[in-house]
Amino acid sequence: MRRRSWGLVFLNALEGIAYGLRTQRNVRVHTGVAVLMCGAGFFFNISRTDWMFVLTAVFMVIVTELMNTAVEAAVDLAQPHIHPLAKAAKDTAAGAVLLAAVFAVIIGCFVFLKPVMTWLGLL
Repeated sequence: MRRRSWGLVFLNALEGIAYGLRTQRNVRVHTGVAVLMCGAGFFFNISRTDWMFVLTAVFMVIVTELMNTAVEAAVDLAQPHIHPLAKAAKDTAAGAVLLAAVFAVIIGCFVFLKPVMTWLGLL
């Protein structure tokens, strides 16, 4: 078996990310929210530790969303008809995205609640 070059490996990974952005509305939505959260981080000048939490949450959501897309594509290829196991695979992958998104919201509340309240003059 012939080995692929590092350049090709990275190109394939970038093509996968581009596929997710191009074809999956939720990937675009989560990426847009990630950009907004990073903008808010710069606006509120959050600490280095807060950046680590925000970026962990942001990347976790996007990674799980891309994995969900991969699971859905593979399941659809293997089992185009509705099957209980196909449904279970898709639902479980979607559940992982939901948990990651809930985690991101919790992190966002911890990091941004006080700066936003201060900015609004409520603290």
